[in-house]
Amino acid sequence: MSSRKLTRGVLITALLFSALPAVSFAAQPADPARAYADLTAQATKLNEEVLRAQEDLVLRRAELERATTDVAAAQQIERQAKSDENGYREQVDLITQASFEGARFNQLSALLVADSQQDFLNRLEMMRVLASDNADSLARLSGAVEKARQAHQAAENSRSRAAEATSAAERLKGDLDGRSRALQDQIGEVRAALTRLPAPVVKQLRDPGDRSAVSVPSGTAGIALAFALAQRGDEYKYGSTGPDQWDCAGLTMKAYAAAGYTIPRTSGGQAAVGRVVSRGEVRGGDLIVYYSSRSHVAMAVDNARAVHASTEGQPVKIASIDAIGPIAVIRRIEG
Repeated sequence: MSSRKLTRGVLITALLFSALPAVSFAAQPADPARAYADLTAQATKLNEEVLRAQEDLVLRRAELERATTDVAAAQQIERQAKSDENGYREQVDLITQASFEGARFNQLSALLVADSQQDFLNRLEMMRVLASDNADSLARLSGAVEKARQAHQAAENSRSRAAEATSAAERLKGDLDGRSRALQDQIGEVRAALTRLPAPVVKQLRDPGDRSAVSVPSGTAGIALAFALAQRGDEYKYGSTGPDQWDCAGLTMKAYAAAGYTIPRTSGGQAAVGRVVSRGEVRGGDLIVYYSSRSHVAMAVDNARAVHASTEGQPVKIASIDAIGPIAVIRRIEG
């Protein structure tokens, strides 16, 4: 009997616990270091999305500007074509009116009214010229009408493209504003996570690491690498391109700009420049793009190390290529 009561009590207790909210582990505070790492990864990805959206917005606005210019040009052509059409129509109308008022553009009419043989020949020539002018005026009128029609259609097409570009730019601007606000919120969470880290961990994160002299290759890659290495110790800041604050793609973009080579602003864009090289082929100056989202980029120092603007709370520093994150693609700009 007592055994059945005990069993019943265990079952009731188990049912009560199963009905309670699952708080035993989920409510426990997350590991600060893990939370910081997760938040920085999310913020880095969001920063890349914001930068890509900014690039798209610039492209859309340029498209809108081109469409607006096309509209103005097409309208000018249409106005000129309409003017030409009106002028040629007046010429045709004059000839038509003259014909209705008694002019006969044929040999019989010329013979009947001629005073002499020479007068007959002169009248024939005049008739030929007038007939030619009439045909030419009709052809010009027809051409002007068609040109006006085409110009009008071109203007309408340009207006349509301008309207579409405007709509796309407005949608993109709204999306960009939303992403920017989300990024600022995310950055705030990252900074809050930093304050929860133990002091020794924060000190380690802020350590600029190896700042000793590094041998760089010759050419464009060497100039770019020397620029990136010179920024070691600079602060990381989302969306920054220097001179003393950087995000990852801002650093690599400016490094290659210093070498006279233009590459895209985003790590995703940089993942498509130059040519692909394998992990074993990596050498100084190569761009190493990380994560499936291609949201982070570093520059190889040699086959083992890379210099990069890491994330909030960490300065530009040298790190192991393979320790930075999962590699998505490696690109060589030169050679």
